[in-house]
Amino acid sequence: MKKMLSLILCCLGLISYSFASNAAVILQYHHVSELTAKSTSISPQQFRKHLVYLKENGFTVVALSTLVDAIKNKKSLADKTVAITFDDAYLDILTQAKPLLDSFNYPFTLFINPSIVKRKSRHYLTWPQLKEMADDGVMIANHGFNHHSLARIPQGMSEPQWLLEYGKLLEKSEAIINEKTGQSWRYFAYPYGEFSHKALAWLKKLDFVGFSQQSGAVGNISDLSALSRFPASQPYDDLLTLKDKLNSLPLDLQTSSENSQYIYRYQQLHTISFDVVVNDFKKAQLSCYITGMGKQKIVWQSSSKFTINFNKPLPIGRVRSNCTAPSLSKPGRFYWYSHPWFILNKRGDWYSL
Repeated sequence: MKKMLSLILCCLGLISYSFASNAAVILQYHHVSELTAKSTSISPQQFRKHLVYLKENGFTVVALSTLVDAIKNKKSLADKTVAITFDDAYLDILTQAKPLLDSFNYPFTLFINPSIVKRKSRHYLTWPQLKEMADDGVMIANHGFNHHSLARIPQGMSEPQWLLEYGKLLEKSEAIINEKTGQSWRYFAYPYGEFSHKALAWLKKLDFVGFSQQSGAVGNISDLSALSRFPASQPYDDLLTLKDKLNSLPLDLQTSSENSQYIYRYQQLHTISFDVVVNDFKKAQLSCYITGMGKQKIVWQSSSKFTINFNKPLPIGRVRSNCTAPSLSKPGRFYWYSHPWFILNKRGDWYSL
């Protein structure tokens, strides 16, 4: 009888956890075109397949503000919630992406750089076009005044000086967006997805919500200074792999205090430890993969902490560790967390953009 009662309580616990998972995914796109660089593009035909999949498989596509407000206020989100975002004010977002999104009645957010819009390039949206899109319900948000990496400190400046300067430009950008479109969300997508540990605290102090470029689901446990987004342009646009990402769940995993940095010189970082809440998955089924290095061996230090000793030096450039584990309460779905590193070259200089 006691065994039966324990089994029932266990199952009820899993069911309760299932309903409270608040799983959401943010998708990141750039171009919707067959004429632009493949690394930042998805064809209109493939983009439509993404939207059809969302429609036919029970996903709820919401405005980014709906998702952010839920995380801020620890409110429930419908399971399988999705927000759609675009970086940079490319013209094909209006001519190719918006008609498709409108046909599904899906909201979306566009992160822009005012200084680039001002150049009036034929490949970019104009302020009148952005205003018209804003009036039609498109969220226009901040990608920085210029498209400068926040993490790359100009020569002759300290990081506090650079953050102070960048902050002034970020506020200028927000003011221009508000003036030109009537919107001010105080959302900031990091150019190139690059940031430092100090930059996250800096962004919180400015009262902005940050959006990164590393993979992972989001939920009430997520850090609002660096919300994960799944890149969905080529080569990540294949629905065979995107399906798992769209159905992913937020993993409550944090780097230990001794591994809190994001920027390292080549061969400077050899190991990393994570603190993780093991609840709805088995420890033995947690897997971590690193860009260009494959699956890594996990060594559990305790019931809630594990370490990875890298099997070779982290490669120079943007590197990510993707950790996943199959859910017990939602068979076929995976918890997903991604941690980024920005690995400088042997001299300590930044890699090329």
